[in-house]
Amino acid sequence: MFWSKAYCHFAAAFILSLWFYVEAVPISVDKTEVEIPEEKLEAPQSVDTGLHYDRYLREVIDFLEKDQHFREKLHNTDMEDIKQGKLAKELDFVGHNVRTKLDELKRQEVNRLRMLIKAKQDVEGGNDINHQALLKQFEYMNHMNPHTFEVEDLDKLIKSATSDLENYDKERHEEFKRYEMMKEHERKEHLKNLDEEHRKEEQQHYEELKKKHADHPKINHPGSQDQLKEVWKEADGLDPNEFDPKTFFKLHDTNGDNYLDEQELEALFTKELEKMYSPNREEDDMTEMEEERLRMREHVMNEVDTNRDRLVSLEEFLVSTNKKEFVEPESWETLEQAPSYTDEDMKMFEEQLAQEESSINQKNAELHQQKEELERQQELLDSQKAKLHQPLPPGHQQDLPTHS
Repeated sequence: MFWSKAYCHFAAAFILSLWFYVEAVPISVDKTEVEIPEEKLEAPQSVDTGLHYDRYLREVIDFLEKDQHFREKLHNTDMEDIKQGKLAKELDFVGHNVRTKLDELKRQEVNRLRMLIKAKQDVEGGNDINHQALLKQFEYMNHMNPHTFEVEDLDKLIKSATSDLENYDKERHEEFKRYEMMKEHERKEHLKNLDEEHRKEEQQHYEELKKKHADHPKINHPGSQDQLKEVWKEADGLDPNEFDPKTFFKLHDTNGDNYLDEQELEALFTKELEKMYSPNREEDDMTEMEEERLRMREHVMNEVDTNRDRLVSLEEFLVSTNKKEFVEPESWETLEQAPSYTDEDMKMFEEQLAQEESSINQKNAELHQQKEELERQQELLDSQKAKLHQPLPPGHQQDLPTHS
């Protein structure tokens, strides 16, 4: 089942293309230009947005797309109008059966969230619960009305998904930055525990690995003519001298919707990344490879995606290939040339780690004191219990009461 242009337009508001049921015919390519392998025409798997309400989001979109009126409005609504909530108002005109199903989906989602929050409270024992954080879990719906799906629910869902997904890449960069600083911190801590001779050996080995990693073929500027021609030759098996941007676009528009989405773009950088990274080499870090892939995709999106809908249309793509930068780009600065953190970042990170370690040590000390106190009280109770069970010495036994 293929994705349609209308769905991609809606998915742009959610910043990520999601699957949907409407059948679409792949864009035809002139077979005299190039033969497209059958696997190129297969529909891609649906992509998880990473949002905690991903399933709910998908199901709502799926049922809205089944309403003809809503689908037509969706196709003709501008990106900014969708973000501003104008499309949400069309919910009042969808069919009764769709509204009924949306009501059911919302009730199920409210119950799911309530169960998750209750489980979290049970685990934490009701102590130090951040109620604001819990309420934030409901921001994508009107939880004050848990029974029916209204215009406000669709408006909140669109705005929440848009905001959350726009921040997704930023959060990924922050996670990677922390990963890199932790890796460096652990390396330095390891060196501290070595004697001078082994410390020098480890440092020398580290420098050798860095040098080996940096010793790779030239990296083409992402999205440049040279980079795309290499994909055309190596991945598509075609003659670089016959490179045609329009045919290239159609070849890599794997779902035939006339757009390159983020996943289709990232697939274009595989050949460049293979020059720098391999899972079989000690000097290469696969986490860094994914960060490099993300940087390349963001760069191309910033250069080509002029309407900022996080989809590259055929028109946008062709316009970009006519720019001077496409033929004569600047050299690409890779991760080893552009570190993700500064010395000041590292200093602050290590100070934070020290504070966290101090806090953990303090809590451990308090727990140890509590344990010792409990053990002392237990010994006292055991001692008292033992005394109560000792037999009385002769002559001190109490006379048992007699019955007259």
